[in-house]
Amino acid sequence: MRIENLIQDKAYEFGYEKCGIVRIQDLEGYDKCLRERIDKVPISKMFYQSQSRLTNLQGRYPWAKSVIVVVSHFGHYKAPGQLKGHIGKHYLFDGRVNTESKEFKRSVLMEQFLQDLGLKTASNRNFGIVGLRWAAMRAGLGIIRKNNFFYTESGSWVELEAWITDRDMELVESTNLPICPEGCSNCIKACPTCSLSSPYTMNPLSCVSFLTTFGGRDLANDPLGKSFGTWIYGCDACQDVCPMNSGKWTEEDEFPGVLEISLSLTPENMMKMEEEFYKHNIQPKFFYLSPDELWKWKVNVLNFMQNNYQESYKQYILEACNNENEKIRDIAQTIYKDVFNR
Repeated sequence: MRIENLIQDKAYEFGYEKCGIVRIQDLEGYDKCLRERIDKVPISKMFYQSQSRLTNLQGRYPWAKSVIVVVSHFGHYKAPGQLKGHIGKHYLFDGRVNTESKEFKRSVLMEQFLQDLGLKTASNRNFGIVGLRWAAMRAGLGIIRKNNFFYTESGSWVELEAWITDRDMELVESTNLPICPEGCSNCIKACPTCSLSSPYTMNPLSCVSFLTTFGGRDLANDPLGKSFGTWIYGCDACQDVCPMNSGKWTEEDEFPGVLEISLSLTPENMMKMEEEFYKHNIQPKFFYLSPDELWKWKVNVLNFMQNNYQESYKQYILEACNNENEKIRDIAQTIYKDVFNR
């Protein structure tokens, strides 16, 4: 059996949905894609330039000869009702850091298997070592749709992972997935902040997922905050309305730890949360915010409370007006003026 087929069979045995292998030179062109994104949305230049770490792979890894790409399907987990529409599903069922998840365990097993074969490997489980969607598409594992997400037969509810190797290999699959329906613009219309302005184009700096995780450091003065709707951490708007995702989420299985922390992630309990509880129970599962950024969660929650105001939120807003954290205090005072001083 060719080593490529051996690797693919083992990936399927471990539970991956897809597996393909591309030669390192076949990933050339990703830098051109980044430049095209910048040309379309110039304000995104700094963001996309930061992704340059995913280009010039042979310069960074002179020994690199091929890339193994795998796909995990996570669209079968049960989402607690109180978190639906508030926490993005990708973040809620993130197997990259949850050591008890099937996804994490299979990743460890796959990497060990590759090394047992004598392959030299490099990877980055959390953030990717190559342009993952580009690599998966080049490997024939699926397609990228208008909302910029990668799709397989399971829809866009998938996680991608890749390993650079020192073995010259190739195993490119083919896909019969239909392209986006002609004239469909559901995802563009659903984008709360118009970050997704046209097909295959977006301004990541105005994306709700970006602004509720890495970005959004001054929501008190950012008019986009009023467009977040019910989202607190992440956003699924463009994926939820996609007809190619219709019926793809099944809610059959429990994801480790989600039910246990679900009540802690309600708006009211987030506002009451203590630093130590956050550092030990929440931050390790939502690693885009650091152990010192509980304040960012509370700012996001206050923004949610303003957008979805009800009388029971008043006490939390008033208390936050005197919070020792400046960012929490600023947005709470802004909300107080907007909501109670009309």
